[in-house]
Amino acid sequence: MLLYEQVRLRRSLHPGKLIRYCEAERACVSTSARQIRTFDGPAILSFGFRPFFLAAALWAAIVVALSLPMLTGSLSLPTAFSPLEWHAHEMLYGFLPAVVAGFLLTAVPGWTGRRPIAGMPLLLLVLIWVAGRMAMLASTSLGGAWLSAIADLAFLASLSGVVGREIVAGRDKRNLGVLGLVGLLFAGNAIFHVEAALGTADGYGIRVGIATAVLLISLIGGRIIPLFTRNWLMKQPPGRMPVPFQRYDVAVIVASGVALFSWVVAPIHTLTAVFLLTAGCLQLIRLMRWAGERTTTESIVLVLHVAYAFVPLGFFLVALATLSPDLIAAGGALHAWTAGAIGMMTLAVMTRASLGHTGRALTASWPIALVYATAFVSATTRILAACDIARTSMLYVSAAAWVLAFGGFVAVCWPMLTQPRQDLPDRFAK
Repeated sequence: MLLYEQVRLRRSLHPGKLIRYCEAERACVSTSARQIRTFDGPAILSFGFRPFFLAAALWAAIVVALSLPMLTGSLSLPTAFSPLEWHAHEMLYGFLPAVVAGFLLTAVPGWTGRRPIAGMPLLLLVLIWVAGRMAMLASTSLGGAWLSAIADLAFLASLSGVVGREIVAGRDKRNLGVLGLVGLLFAGNAIFHVEAALGTADGYGIRVGIATAVLLISLIGGRIIPLFTRNWLMKQPPGRMPVPFQRYDVAVIVASGVALFSWVVAPIHTLTAVFLLTAGCLQLIRLMRWAGERTTTESIVLVLHVAYAFVPLGFFLVALATLSPDLIAAGGALHAWTAGAIGMMTLAVMTRASLGHTGRALTASWPIALVYATAFVSATTRILAACDIARTSMLYVSAAAWVLAFGGFVAVCWPMLTQPRQDLPDRFAK
């Protein structure tokens, strides 16, 4: 995302201004490299992606491993929420914010040229996130839903404050939109807790969280997927190249935002289904513009396209659940977005960032490819379960594959995320 913005900015500059911009860029990257080198604390606290990607993946595996026995009644936990509420909340407002934190705390220093959040401040953010997870897990022991709500909401509020301060201090107005989406996650989480306290079951909080996640993937994925695909295809034989972020992409995001807003407010209205189908078609065309068919030989690039394919699929299935609820359950249709788009895209981004930021080659080893494959199995079998195809078996297969995918990420990436980077080249200083 950062590199794409840099390329676009460079193309728009007068040659004289371009020279000054490149000099400033080299100075910025050189300074950041020295700052990372001088960090003398534990490697896991040297950059935001390290603790948060590990914590997110570990929690994703734990939540799903606990959720199925909770839903069947064979396991009871000291939470004040129903098994379905706890599962949905922890995936949307526990797991996902940790991934977002790891991404933003790693990307923002590149956007702003400021020193990365590391050491004790980073540890404090991680502990606030952990406190929120424990508060939700043991909410019956806290003497009230409001106390667990405060502990839970504290993380997104803290993350917004930290990221907002860095963006403002770095005068990086272009990326304030991402901060706005983090604010939407906070709002959705707050709505969830209000609904839980009032005993309502309208589901606005969950829908806001899912809609925000889909918009995040549409915005960030729409920038990084064509960029990373182009970078890889430049080393391959000549052929079709992905279309970079253009006005069409803006129109798709706006149309998707309208459809998602309508779905949040009126999820079973016929007009909502029309908006969803329209957005799904636009998203599918957008995906086809990125030359994904040329990436089949490198799974670390291919997985980005497969993950994004679940975005238009989600629009179609949620619309279908509205128009023909007998064909697919509405709650199950959402898993095209949650298990598919969110699950696979987070794994794709986390593995790529973990490899790249620890000095390793951007290629998927067979264990990483296996992580991607099991995540795909989890998403597809969960959708089959929603269509009432061997429902019970598919639910167990989906849950097991999800745990294997995210547990596999922890096993594969633990060494690289907990050990110092050995090759931190100061490319611009040479």
